[in-house]
Amino acid sequence: MLKMLCNHGKLSLCSFISTLIVTIIIILSQIVGKRQLLIEYCGWIVIGYYLVVNIFLRIFLRGHSYQVAVRAAFLGIVFAIGIFVSALAPESWNIFGWYLCFLSFFHYSEYFTTAAVNPRKLSLDSFLLNHSPEYGIAIIISWIEFGVEIWFFPEMKLFLWPWISPIGLLICLAGETLRKMAMLTARTNFNHIVQNVREEGHTLVTHGIYHYCRHPSYVGWFYWAVGTQLILVNPFCLVAYTLASWRFFRDRVTVEEITLLNFFGEDYYRYQKEVRTGLPFIQGYKLDI
Repeated sequence: MLKMLCNHGKLSLCSFISTLIVTIIIILSQIVGKRQLLIEYCGWIVIGYYLVVNIFLRIFLRGHSYQVAVRAAFLGIVFAIGIFVSALAPESWNIFGWYLCFLSFFHYSEYFTTAAVNPRKLSLDSFLLNHSPEYGIAIIISWIEFGVEIWFFPEMKLFLWPWISPIGLLICLAGETLRKMAMLTARTNFNHIVQNVREEGHTLVTHGIYHYCRHPSYVGWFYWAVGTQLILVNPFCLVAYTLASWRFFRDRVTVEEITLLNFFGEDYYRYQKEVRTGLPFIQGYKLDI
């Protein structure tokens, strides 16, 4: 796959992996017994390293290549911070480290997988970092809830996370895997944006994971989103994320299935009859004939 990867895909991979040097520094520092010193200066280490990476990228890259590399490097830094927090931070913050790892990997893997299967549609938007204002607000609210509950109800988090967070971790992993399986199966037929015009070569995918549900990428994203709040043991955001994600995908599936019926007609109608959406309590668009 790496040999067939487009240049921007390779660039993003190098940028993402290179920032994990931060993690190596952290681990080595812990081994030599400087854990407290490391925790105290970790923020400066991360900021300094990112500035060095940014300057390096600015010197050697221009335009779109720089924009790709700096985003991938940022996500690599976040992943490294997640490893640090989960391994060395106070126990009450460990689960936030897990969350950061899943969050950064999700966004980077969206770009990388698109680069691998559909490079013609690859863009900066493929990172999904600018998915929507609502998405960004939801993430910030989940951080606020986590921080407030850690501050005022630390016992609740410490009591529940050994039971709840591992479940969330498994759900996130399953959702991430399902979504990437969908992208790899659909290949050039996958797009982050609902298409209004059928392009040449666009075919109806019904094999592989699509044999079991019509919208596996949405199913994976839905459960990934819910899983992140289980990891954080955020009761309010768990309910809010579940309801908001359900409404978003209900509307998205309706719009997408109208276009797919226009594209594929009877073939998609039969496919609807045979295979469920995969999303709980979402039937999709029903065409009355």
